[in-house]
Amino acid sequence: MIVGVLKETAEHERRVALTPEVSAQLVKQGIEVWTESGAGLESNFPDHEYEESGASIVSDRNKILTGSDILVTIQTPDEEEFKKLKKGAILICLLWALQHPELVKQLRDLEVSALGMDFIPRISRAQNMDVLSSMSSIAGYKAALIAANELDKYLPMMMTAAGTIPPSKSLVLGAGVAGLQAIATLKRLGSVVEAFDIRPEVKEQVESLGAKFVEVELGEEETQTEGGYAKELDQKKQDLQRQAIHEHCKKSDIVVTTALIPGRPAPILIKEEMVKDMSPGSVIVDIASENGGNCELTEHGKTVEKYGVKIVGPNNLPSQLSLHASKLYSKNMYALLNLLLEDGKPNFNFEDEILLKTTVTHQGEIISPMLKNG
Repeated sequence: MIVGVLKETAEHERRVALTPEVSAQLVKQGIEVWTESGAGLESNFPDHEYEESGASIVSDRNKILTGSDILVTIQTPDEEEFKKLKKGAILICLLWALQHPELVKQLRDLEVSALGMDFIPRISRAQNMDVLSSMSSIAGYKAALIAANELDKYLPMMMTAAGTIPPSKSLVLGAGVAGLQAIATLKRLGSVVEAFDIRPEVKEQVESLGAKFVEVELGEEETQTEGGYAKELDQKKQDLQRQAIHEHCKKSDIVVTTALIPGRPAPILIKEEMVKDMSPGSVIVDIASENGGNCELTEHGKTVEKYGVKIVGPNNLPSQLSLHASKLYSKNMYALLNLLLEDGKPNFNFEDEILLKTTVTHQGEIISPMLKNG
């Protein structure tokens, strides 16, 4: 059994799918690990560390593509590359299958068994495989640091000989994993933090971090999906939500937005007129930038200034902490491989909820209920 690890080639991608630590664990189990030369360099894992782990360093990328039984990556290889995979090979990566139906059809037609790390169900048994939570935590942390760096004020209260400076005020929109980490980081930096989420059940988590929960009466309607994500609201409730957000944006120095809906563009939470009403020098960091953004004025990959407000649309936040992001992703990958492999061989047991939901294609069929029912 050969597990291949590619050097990531996507723009702004500095992570690696397997670290030397996890490579060593796989080698101990009798699995061969082929790592492309330089795959870990941008995450500060040089080739010699992989060699010391028992992995083989392979300079020929095509050899890894054509020879691997299991190919593990962060981003999906391009079409010409995954066409080189042998029939029956297994590809495990962030597939984003809901956004890329053509890719799913191609993988099905090529009879590649593709598992989407972004499809890991959010259940307790799968917590050690949950890449989205691992990466969201990093994104929330980094977003808070970016906001602090861009703001032209102190975050904590400062008592000086020249007078007392009050603490900055921050608003975090969305209290999922990324939002909670942003709240915690902003609080540690000394800011006064408020948070909004349409899911009332997260109030306790927000308050446990020392932030104030902004409540909006949205009725009895279910606001959370089975997987724990926020549901999209109807127009009337969206208007109520935006009205509340507008009032709190006006008095915030920092706004961090984290709202995402799986398989859909990010919901617009901050309209242009809200930005107009914010104080000059305020900062918006839009974590949802890659999915269209939660702010109407966000430009992905850029920091723009509108009405005196800095709006940051960051690229691939987890990759900006590439060493720890790679470590977490790699451990999530190892946990999934341990579930998939039985006596060193793949066992696609679709009675297991994790394998059923995570497997996008297998033996020329589309498997995951998320795609079949979508």
